[in-house]
Amino acid sequence: MDSTFFIALVLKDDQWHEQALKLIPQLDEADKLISEFIISETVTMVGSRSGGKAGKLVYEYIMESCNIHRQDKSAYDTVIKTYLKYDGTLSFTDASTVEIMKFFNINEIASFDSDFDKVNGIIRIS
Repeated sequence: MDSTFFIALVLKDDQWHEQALKLIPQLDEADKLISEFIISETVTMVGSRSGGKAGKLVYEYIMESCNIHRQDKSAYDTVIKTYLKYDGTLSFTDASTVEIMKFFNINEIASFDSDFDKVNGIIRIS
């Protein structure tokens, strides 16, 4: 799952809000796995657009509904290689998500970020 999904889900003025709501039933049966970076991106963006209380609410939702994969230094060394492979056109956070997906053999991601379309083997659910 990507931060763009969570942001769209909680911000009613987001262009993808209605689509995010429609995805919920489909995702309830899926394994919800995210990195710590996704928490940071989501809470920061929601908080900057709707205030700290909204950021806290999305934080609580994520903590209750998702599995958080924590990466170590060796994982980050792999992430930076993926980041370089795409010459910075894929963010470090997205590169981290790609590596987590590879590690757990996951090929679908709930995201409104078209950057994931650059990555072979990943199907973006949006």
